[in-house]
Amino acid sequence: MKTSKLILFLAVTLLGASCSDDFFDVPPTSTATAEAAAKAAEADPTKVASFVDAIYSVLVQYNLYNTSHDVFGVMAILHASDMMSEDIVANPLHWFQFDYLLDNRFWTNRRPTATWLYFYTAISNANNVLGMTSAESESKDILAIRGQALALRAFAYFYLVQIYQHVYPVVHNGADLPGVPLYYADNEGKESITGRAGVKLILAQMEEDLTTAVANLEGWTRSSKNQIDYAVANGLLARYYLLTEQWDKAIDAAQKARANYSVMSVDDIYSGFFDISNAEWMWGFDHNAETTSLYASFFSHISNLTGGYAGLNYSARYIDKRLYESIPEADARKKWFQDESDPRPAPTAVAKNPDGSDAAVSWTQHLASLKFGYDGFFAQDYLYMRAAEMVLIEAEAKAHKQEYTAAATALNVLLEKRGTGVTVASATVDDVHLQRRIELWGEGFATFDLKRLNKGIDRTYEGTNHYPSAQLKIDPLDKRWIYQIPQSEIQENSEISEAENNE
Repeated sequence: MKTSKLILFLAVTLLGASCSDDFFDVPPTSTATAEAAAKAAEADPTKVASFVDAIYSVLVQYNLYNTSHDVFGVMAILHASDMMSEDIVANPLHWFQFDYLLDNRFWTNRRPTATWLYFYTAISNANNVLGMTSAESESKDILAIRGQALALRAFAYFYLVQIYQHVYPVVHNGADLPGVPLYYADNEGKESITGRAGVKLILAQMEEDLTTAVANLEGWTRSSKNQIDYAVANGLLARYYLLTEQWDKAIDAAQKARANYSVMSVDDIYSGFFDISNAEWMWGFDHNAETTSLYASFFSHISNLTGGYAGLNYSARYIDKRLYESIPEADARKKWFQDESDPRPAPTAVAKNPDGSDAAVSWTQHLASLKFGYDGFFAQDYLYMRAAEMVLIEAEAKAHKQEYTAAATALNVLLEKRGTGVTVASATVDDVHLQRRIELWGEGFATFDLKRLNKGIDRTYEGTNHYPSAQLKIDPLDKRWIYQIPQSEIQENSEISEAENNE
């Protein structure tokens, strides 16, 4: 199949450069070669470890697909999904305009194609690593390498299956729907499904990958927060169990994930979203000048304080007015956003005066985000997971179980760090969801939460601050919530026909 050959070529090209040993420049193509690769890996695990590190780099690579400034890896994908919710307001004439209008899902569009390529490149590279190593190894380093590869593969499928299909009917009602291709490593003893594998099968494989990753990573110490370790693998598992409505397992995994982390304090939340050294951060990517592109970067688009597209007033980022008004005055997170009465001097013109001389935005409310800061350079760190999310998972799972007092107790672990008098005595699922929208604003969760909870959006409410062309009302399970499979995949993959594409 041409598609798998393309991804394999990308895997070899991207990963081969990270190792000097010629043997590791090609993936195993036979049982004998796979066995030889496993023996070589046992002798020197560091060579295969560099292949895993290269996968983390793929996830932040700016020019894997093309050089468009709205394509810069996984954070571009997550930001595009956030723009589809009702929580972020932005000028609809910008790089993410079609995402904001929920009109970037078609098979010829850049977004579905780039998203597919990033995640399937990561999957192919993860399978390449698994094919070089043995699941029966007694080496803790090799098992940790495999654990990271399995977790990364599950991480990619976690998003693919939600982006290209509705998962809620499968999880909640027991139906099955066509998902995406499911690929295995050569030495796993499973046959890859190059057509649209069922969502149920993909979900089952994700659970198997993550539970194995947790077991493999227990007791292993990573060298940096760029890497997935035992805590992060449990965090990914907690996300999975929340998606699949396995509440007790979600609680257990979330508690294990944050066992050695604490929620950042009120004093820290105003500078806690651009530096991986923050004690609450569990997983991210430590950027430097060589690993980021200036304008094609997350902070260029999300931060009104960085001198990128948002800060230069090409496309500032604001919070939805109704969501902003739901934040109590005593809640320190309200100061993540700047209203017209805010006396703080704004470091950029857009944050201070979004309704200035530009008639196109003259009606916009003063609700500019100041959450994502600036350390003097574009190469700020990307955040993938933090302890507050794990608290919210535990609270929501308990609320789903109708244990509302216990849910509040869990939620208060977060709220007591967000201001005096904002803790609660009881918490429903909707209560926790609201806290997720506030706490995780701009971090890539908004639309996935809506889909998981079978909620739509309504930007048409009275007093809305969404731009007129973006004042949409979209129901759950609307086709606009899922992408079509890219035209390039259908053309190259004989197992998926145009007739099998999403409507």
